[in-house]
Amino acid sequence: MNWRSLALLLVAIVLAALPFGVSGYALGVLTLAYYFGVFSMSWDLLFGFAGEVNFGPTFLIGVGAYSAGLLNVRGWPIAICVVAGAAASVIAGLLLALPALRLRGPYFGLVTLVAVLLLQQVIVIFAGATGGEIGLSLPDVLSVDASMNYWYGFGFMVVSAGLLTGLARSPVGLILQAAGQDPIEAQALGFNVAKHKLAAFSVSALFSGLSGALMVFYLGTASVGTVVDVAIAVQVIIAVVLGGRRTILGGMIGSMFLIIAGEILRPLGQLSTLVVSAIALAMILFFPDGLLGVFTRRGERA
Repeated sequence: MNWRSLALLLVAIVLAALPFGVSGYALGVLTLAYYFGVFSMSWDLLFGFAGEVNFGPTFLIGVGAYSAGLLNVRGWPIAICVVAGAAASVIAGLLLALPALRLRGPYFGLVTLVAVLLLQQVIVIFAGATGGEIGLSLPDVLSVDASMNYWYGFGFMVVSAGLLTGLARSPVGLILQAAGQDPIEAQALGFNVAKHKLAAFSVSALFSGLSGALMVFYLGTASVGTVVDVAIAVQVIIAVVLGGRRTILGGMIGSMFLIIAGEILRPLGQLSTLVVSAIALAMILFFPDGLLGVFTRRGERA
């Protein structure tokens, strides 16, 4: 076992034991950070490896969240709602990606951004079913116990990190990297670039939808501000760049840093956002490889 694996194992053990000595408020903040970590890791698979800039990750998150929530309001159990939400996200992602992936340059990103705006309008227009701007209240939640909610979120993040990291390091991940860096050369080598990018988008949609569905059952409500807002998409993107692009785990680290730092600095009021943004900007400018890249280089020197 190398030093990286050992460090990850120790961190996982410490995080898993936190409910035995940490307040419910702190557990709630961390639980939310874990779901955002999955958002970021799934986005990094598409951007960091496939090279496609998805400016609208909240489209996939929102479809999964609202699909699960609407079914739960109609009496469906949580487990089926979560699976259905993930399936809806994959289907919606495929319907978006099939035409969008044919576009070159920034147009793919613009299409995904417009998809978010359209979803927001659909939610507002059909407010009778979706709750509109007020939000959709769910009759069921994962648990009323902070520790159980924490373990749900932590376990989901760990499993997602393992699966996404394994995929990124597999031959498929290597093909995605080649396709993202030089699609023409990758295609010349006989790889079906479009097929692999579509597969990456589908996997990203699956984990985004799952995380969105689970998070609304943790929060007990689904709203534009919590799962579809463009500001959330920006936070997801910054988390990946901050933590380390093309690392998968970097997205998780970046998300935890942003949310925890925001909570610590909350007493500053509106200045907290400015301070966190300034720290993130400085990290991106001076450490372009992200937080994970900094620790990796130091470990290699040691």
